[in-house]
Amino acid sequence: MLPLGVAAFAILAALTGVLVALRSGAPASDLDAQGQIRLPAVRPSTGPVISGVPLTLGAGAELLPDSPVPAVNVAAAGRPGTSPVAPLRRTVQADLLVVAQSSLPAGLLAEVGRLPGIVAAERIEAVKMPVNGAETAVIGVDPSQFRSFAAAPTGAATALWQGVADGGIAVSYEMGKLGKIPLGGSVLAAGRTARRLPVVAFGTLGIGGVNAVVSDATARALGAPAGNAIVISVSTSDFNADSASVGRLLPRGAGLEPLVAVVSSGAAGASAAGAGSPSSPTVATSTIDVVLNAALSRKGMPYVWGAAGSSSFDCSGLVQWSFAQAGIELPRVAADQALAGPAVPVSELAPGDLLFYHTDPTAPGYISHVGIYLGNGWMIQAPQPGMDVEVVPVYFGTEFAGAVRVSAAQASSVANGL
Repeated sequence: MLPLGVAAFAILAALTGVLVALRSGAPASDLDAQGQIRLPAVRPSTGPVISGVPLTLGAGAELLPDSPVPAVNVAAAGRPGTSPVAPLRRTVQADLLVVAQSSLPAGLLAEVGRLPGIVAAERIEAVKMPVNGAETAVIGVDPSQFRSFAAAPTGAATALWQGVADGGIAVSYEMGKLGKIPLGGSVLAAGRTARRLPVVAFGTLGIGGVNAVVSDATARALGAPAGNAIVISVSTSDFNADSASVGRLLPRGAGLEPLVAVVSSGAAGASAAGAGSPSSPTVATSTIDVVLNAALSRKGMPYVWGAAGSSSFDCSGLVQWSFAQAGIELPRVAADQALAGPAVPVSELAPGDLLFYHTDPTAPGYISHVGIYLGNGWMIQAPQPGMDVEVVPVYFGTEFAGAVRVSAAQASSVANGL
């Protein structure tokens, strides 16, 4: 088990917010002091799934104003002596993450909380460990406190957080379904010590790259360094200045990672993250040919969640591996690959463009699938468990989220958290 390095948590942004050109004249409340827009974390419109039953309105339901599908407070079978989790009192956005290889100084959380512009800060554990054999980013939290940072319907799901407090693990819908994790069953989490944990829920946290959450007590029992990370929500008065203020407090060996994308509002038609227009030069045609040939050479190889080659792949693993064969570094997960270049209208698609999809019902705004456009209406993808890498017609239906044209420089920046 390894504490997560700062580059392990990549930028989080909703593709629908990133791929669409930003309009000038954005509401003043969305702009910071430098005229930049902080793209908000995804706020899913569907709640988590608990004990195999999609959540519906009923007795004990908690309905938030921004959550059209509420979460039901299902009684959890807690361990003797486990206290009930506190109710959700507010929802805040996870904007920054401090990560270190060992426990952070005890007073750092209070110092961060006193900085101007800090809305909330919470000490957590952040580690990578095998869960059912797949290397997974896991956070350990105080469920009563951290639930405020989760995507709104997940934060509202009292049963999920009670299950975590009782010693269970909640995993993302993507990990659960694509990794064949048994909801209501158990998984083996192998940190410095190994434990079999009950799977209490599928629910997307809204923090890019994080696929599992346990209680801080469980994380420490697995060998995680106590309090080696801090998740932070900041105001929009000056995001860059707030980030810099936090950075100046950090001890040697600790790093700071943005969990949102900050883009310039600029003039109408400006592209995401200042990447230029989709018609501007990005990757040479000869390089794209290497990417496509690499991808096509993997046709017929099996889908395995969490795999990135060379003989098995998940969707983003195929994309990352194929571009790596041409010397282009891409981030690992689909939501981060969506930031690897400027948006491309469907009418201007070219071979090598990346196609993105919303396939997670617990987070309809989150990017959870990616394929590579081959041209002439065809794409190559690693689809889902039980299937192989395949070439299929491009789907432009309700799950289609948009496309980007890869910029090698921007892709590398996102991959390395720059």
